[in-house]
Amino acid sequence: MPRLDIIHDAVRNALIRDGWTITDDPYVIQYRRTTLYADLGAERPIAVERGGLRLVVEAKSFVGASKIQDLKEALGQYDIYRYLLEETAPDRKLYIAISTAAHRTFFTQDFVQLILQKHQLPIIVVNLDTEEVEQWIN
Repeated sequence: MPRLDIIHDAVRNALIRDGWTITDDPYVIQYRRTTLYADLGAERPIAVERGGLRLVVEAKSFVGASKIQDLKEALGQYDIYRYLLEETAPDRKLYIAISTAAHRTFFTQDFVQLILQKHQLPIIVVNLDTEEVEQWIN
């Protein structure tokens, strides 16, 4: 299994505080003979007749030497997971979880905003100090 991102526990706790039930830690993506591990699976029950909301969340700290390289890796990982989830768990929505610091210092830059808009990357912004979800960006 891969090493956990440094913000993993804060993201997990923030989702729980936001009313989500963690169903998988890690969330196993199995496609034929390939096994990959996303950080978390979570669900939130809503009205029984409508079913529940189900997520897969990948935590990314963006503390590497190059934030652009971190972004390229996150986008590639997101695409791979999304394609496999479309086949194996189409009822789950994939999100990337980032810290408020990464959002404030990197994700608000114009070129990053353009990339996120074109890529339609769903993001959960988590305050690492309070371990609370600050924003959902769809």
